[in-house]
Amino acid sequence: MENLGGTLVTPGLIDARTHLVYPGVNDWAGYEAGAAVLGRLLTAELGYPVQTVKLNEAQSWEGLEKGTVDVIVENWGREAEKQTYIEEKKVAVSAGRNGSRGVIGWYVPQWMVDEYPDITDWRQLNKYAHLFKTDKSGNLGQLLDGDASYVTHDEALVRNLDLDYKVVYAGSEKALIEAARRATRDRTPLLMYFYEPQWLFTQIKLAKVNLPPYAIGCDADPAKVKCDYPPYLLDKIVSRRFADTGGRAYELVRNFAWTNDQQNTVANDMTENGLDADRAARKWIDANKIIWKEWLPD
Repeated sequence: MENLGGTLVTPGLIDARTHLVYPGVNDWAGYEAGAAVLGRLLTAELGYPVQTVKLNEAQSWEGLEKGTVDVIVENWGREAEKQTYIEEKKVAVSAGRNGSRGVIGWYVPQWMVDEYPDITDWRQLNKYAHLFKTDKSGNLGQLLDGDASYVTHDEALVRNLDLDYKVVYAGSEKALIEAARRATRDRTPLLMYFYEPQWLFTQIKLAKVNLPPYAIGCDADPAKVKCDYPPYLLDKIVSRRFADTGGRAYELVRNFAWTNDQQNTVANDMTENGLDADRAARKWIDANKIIWKEWLPD
């Protein structure tokens, strides 16, 4: 996933009542939605000061060790980082599931499936590679990814499956969304890396390409991977320091868990309805007290 691991960070150990918490944000709207709701509850319900910080995923994990990060609110797998920071260095711990279920894969606009019914079979992609050629991909078809820091092994997949494609990085979630909208509106071919939960699926229809089925261990060697992405039960990671000293803030983070639809509601208000993250979070909080009351510490 994208430039963030979505984080809550603190500069040091402070009394629990005045512990300064920094929610991390990026242009990944779903993550920002979760960080905004959690940050608003930390402030309004528990009285913790909150500021924001922008970090990519790697920086977020590094911050757990450096003492500059409290919480990764929405972690997508990152098994290598878990091994390093949780198992080996023991500077981080799991804070449980965040409730959302993640899917990563390759997608095409629905109109392409209607016109080319077998295009969602990866074994047929070379037949259609010419449709996806761009200035950036040259004589190969283009597979549009987001940012190189996302959870992706697309370059290895293209190579290991002998596909006549080149991975081109759009640079952000926003660029992927703009490409998907343009391809749907103008009926231009597009093969793109994308993911769920994602509010855009409430606006346009995209179809997922069937890559070779995922099996446990098939992606153990990133250089040799030839299978689809695994299903992700998104989780939360906290620094061991925060788990030990975060008090009621840590309890709220540990209890926080929401669904794909709930995340999409807030993200849609941010991206489509003109609300900034804090206003979108407040709107959701005002309408869903019965849900978030269960997250508050006793």
